[in-house]
Amino acid sequence: MKERVRTILRWLLVLAYGYAGWRHLATPAPFLAITPPWIPAPVFVVAATGVAEIAGAIGLMIPRVRKAAGWGLALYALCVWPANFHHAFANVAINGETLGWWYHAPRLAAQPLIIWWAVWASGATDWPFRRRA
Repeated sequence: MKERVRTILRWLLVLAYGYAGWRHLATPAPFLAITPPWIPAPVFVVAATGVAEIAGAIGLMIPRVRKAAGWGLALYALCVWPANFHHAFANVAINGETLGWWYHAPRLAAQPLIIWWAVWASGATDWPFRRRA
């Protein structure tokens, strides 16, 4: 049962990161808007994050590199967290619309779960489900 859930969650990540990566490349404006001002070369960084998301999604589908892809996506999710904070605290408008804390609070709180999801779905960890001897 655990492996079936892991597989389903892994494929959800493949779809989510594949789509997000494509969006970073196809429509970078919303991602550029939430990029903190201290990030150098934001156009390059947004494109690179799109490529990283797509590479991670592909890696999750390849058993030989799956765990490395999981760790990579977890590190990626940690590294982009500042953009989520900037989006929230600077009240950045995207397409003329700002989002309230009904969006930002759950989004910020979910980032550790997303980080864990990548390493668990990839099989890099069994925590917290491993059995004790």
